[in-house]
Amino acid sequence: MTVIGNKWDEILGSEYVRPYFETLMEKVKSEYETHTVFPPYDLMFAALKTVDYDDVKVVILGQDPYHGDGQANGMAFAVGDGIELPPSLKNIYAEIESDIGAKMPQSGTLIGWAKQGVLLLNTVLTVRRGVPQSHSELGWKTFTDAVIAAVNRREKPVAFVLWGANAISKRPLIDERHFVVTSPHPSPLSAYRGFFGSKPFSRVNDFLSRNGLKPIDWANAEGRERAKYYDYPPTASIRRA
Repeated sequence: MTVIGNKWDEILGSEYVRPYFETLMEKVKSEYETHTVFPPYDLMFAALKTVDYDDVKVVILGQDPYHGDGQANGMAFAVGDGIELPPSLKNIYAEIESDIGAKMPQSGTLIGWAKQGVLLLNTVLTVRRGVPQSHSELGWKTFTDAVIAAVNRREKPVAFVLWGANAISKRPLIDERHFVVTSPHPSPLSAYRGFFGSKPFSRVNDFLSRNGLKPIDWANAEGRERAKYYDYPPTASIRRA
């Protein structure tokens, strides 16, 4: 079955045939048909479409998509092209500047990170407009458990950055041979409780370097070209008929 369109389909194929996944897809489709849901339907799996299984070097795990108009683009913490940076992403950029001294761009698509092997994944991949965590019980957490478990099976070590309680709940799925950074979520509600000053970006790059992998250029958040998954108009109304 083709869901993602790359090697993830092979890796996750056993999930696609499980009853929970069929039920999840039915519920998600119904939500798009009856409510305004983010991200746009075509970008629901954008994180996995953009970073293929063998290319994952870093996993940054968040909670669920932004629930404001035009923000979510299918990758955790990222926003559509031309959209004002949300507070959480502003805090992420501030921590990068403090941690490694990089000047960050005004764009928040984060496609530049994805192209370097940073999988920007949420524990829940969809959300109703204006209602955070509204899709948290649809079955997405079972699916993203499978994604994390699959990355954990990778032979090469991977850096996992878990921000917030929902992301940290995935910690038992990750073996000790990988590198794990945990901290409060970068939201203004929690960033001052330990996200600021946690230095995740330099720590991840130190780990990658020690394992013979190229560090991430965190300042290159935009990338030099837009991926095809981000051609959806960022301000479009998202309601599926």
